[in-house]
Amino acid sequence: MLWFIPGLIALILGAELLVRGASKLALSFGISPLVVGLTVVAFGTSSPELAVSVQSAWSGRVDIALGNVVGSNIFNVLFILGISALIAPLVVHRQLIRQEVPMMIVVSLLLWVLVADGGLNRLDGLIFVALLLGYNFVLIRQSRRETAAMNAEQAEIEENGATTPKEAQTWDRHWVVQVLLVLGGLLLLVAGSNWLVDAAVTLARQLGMSELVVGLTIVAAGTSLPEVATSIMAAARGQRDIAVGNVVGSNLFNILAVLGISASVAPGDLVVAPSLLAFDLPVMVAVAVACLPIFFTGHLIARWEGALFLAYYAAYTSYLILDAAGHAAQAGFSVVMGGFVLPLTVVTLLVFTWRHWHDQSGRAG
Repeated sequence: MLWFIPGLIALILGAELLVRGASKLALSFGISPLVVGLTVVAFGTSSPELAVSVQSAWSGRVDIALGNVVGSNIFNVLFILGISALIAPLVVHRQLIRQEVPMMIVVSLLLWVLVADGGLNRLDGLIFVALLLGYNFVLIRQSRRETAAMNAEQAEIEENGATTPKEAQTWDRHWVVQVLLVLGGLLLLVAGSNWLVDAAVTLARQLGMSELVVGLTIVAAGTSLPEVATSIMAAARGQRDIAVGNVVGSNLFNILAVLGISASVAPGDLVVAPSLLAFDLPVMVAVAVACLPIFFTGHLIARWEGALFLAYYAAYTSYLILDAAGHAAQAGFSVVMGGFVLPLTVVTLLVFTWRHWHDQSGRAG
């Protein structure tokens, strides 16, 4: 536990550097902040998941490799978006609703289908890596095309004699400084998360938790701390596209890159534990699907929706701990969650979605 405080400090400083550098770099290279959040920031903050899962898969600790990704994806949506929305309601970019969230749902379902036979093989991993490369190519191409159109419009405005405010001469205006900020931020994030994970895993093993539960909780939360720090910092600084895009992009990266590369380099197939297949993977898919109605209603993640996300993460974690401990309350907890809380939430989301669609239709009429 000695490295906990240094790790936390490194995460905070790294997140500040990464958000500042990435947002400035977006303007310098003509790439939208949303795409930077979906690619550079998301991939950078997911590098701890990549390191942990690849190392675990290579050394035969498959439960940690798979549990890390599934747990991180659940943590990213429920905890990170939840706490970020509590800080400031998050405006959701239309592109996320049209493209990235459906992509996240499809990829999550694809993972569920591919592991239905009991594991991920090398071919499955290569499929994920190929999808990642294609997805990023499309993203960057779209962003460059949209930015070119905006630049043409700006040039026309200036030709007509209109003036626009010039960017302030700040110390981090040059792209070289911005790249150094991003790299420095990533280094601090990776180092800080590794220190925290080492401390947490040591504690968890002393408590006698299984490797799967450690992967789904301690390791997943620890390797997602860069996303926590980055999204909270981005939300506080008003870079809300980066805050939301970072989470969605990280979830895509976790499945396509982390699991893709892990399955590609592992000595054998990544065998999936029955409990992961029966419970945690369905929860991950359900969390991805839940993003669509919540993001759709007003293109905003409201504070109450953030609180709902946090409550569900607390419930999910409580279930894992009760189940791992074999506690007598686990059965009753499952009945309450499955028979009352989850159905009520589904009905609430459907009603809000229908009301939003009805209001929009009424205004259009």
